[in-house]
Amino acid sequence: MTIVTKPLSELRKMEKNIRRHTEKQLKEYVRSLQMFGQIKPVVVDETGEIIAGNGLYEALKSMGAETCLCYVMEGLTTNQKKKLMLADNRVYELGFTDTGIFDEIIRELEGDIDVPGWDADLLEMLNSSIADANSMVESYGTYEQSEVDAINSRTRVDHSAAQATSAPAAAPPSGGAPTPEEHVVICPKCGERICL
Repeated sequence: MTIVTKPLSELRKMEKNIRRHTEKQLKEYVRSLQMFGQIKPVVVDETGEIIAGNGLYEALKSMGAETCLCYVMEGLTTNQKKKLMLADNRVYELGFTDTGIFDEIIRELEGDIDVPGWDADLLEMLNSSIADANSMVESYGTYEQSEVDAINSRTRVDHSAAQATSAPAAAPPSGGAPTPEEHVVICPKCGERICL
């Protein structure tokens, strides 16, 4: 396989591509390129049409790169190009992650868990002790009282406008203990009390 360097300006995406790239994915692609450089080529035909590697191409463009490494496949028919694009996007998806090996590798990284494409909080939790993980889970989704007060004050203002045009809020269920006001947010649309 011969890899050549081509100007990005000479490449173009296929008219139809089944893979859509989210903003988050492209951001992580950029992080990967910054960390490791381009580790695989963009696959193009002899005219510069991209067959495989549209996400890589988009990430390189967003970084301001002028060139990229390409593998040029010559002589493919239109159908062969489409089939290669379909295969490239699907074959990878047929594999699965061996979670046991994954956990071992995360532990071997010894806290160096800045890995493009992976959520750092998740990797930190996998790398932590059971006690540390329990502490992280217990604190997940908790709010400081000042945050709750700010949310409540905003929703009360929004709620008054919504309440004028909607049906009255349902009363809290009978028989239960009243919810302390500091642990409740009022929905600005329907007036429902949401426990925090």
